[in-house]
Amino acid sequence: MQFCDECGSMMHKQDGEMVCQSCGASAESEADEGFVETASQDTSDVIETSEDANFEGKPTAEETCPECGHDEAWYTIKQTGSADEPPTRFFKCQECGARWRDYS
Repeated sequence: MQFCDECGSMMHKQDGEMVCQSCGASAESEADEGFVETASQDTSDVIETSEDANFEGKPTAEETCPECGHDEAWYTIKQTGSADEPPTRFFKCQECGARWRDYS
């Protein structure tokens, strides 16, 4: 494994030299053998919890919306406290789009 001298990120082999994915710096390979290539990380199952996250298609729960009273909402889960505390569930109403959270 070789790390970038400029930013410290892990480098990957490209066209016979080592290239940094973060800053684009290149360097000679320190060794020609023993490199293992891995596939790019698949992020299709990552659930976003930012304010502009697209909840449609995410898991649903039978939760009553505090704004319109609709009884179904999309939800995401995020660990917002320490590891010994339960995770926070973020909801978005399927009817009116209102958002709220539950700290259960």
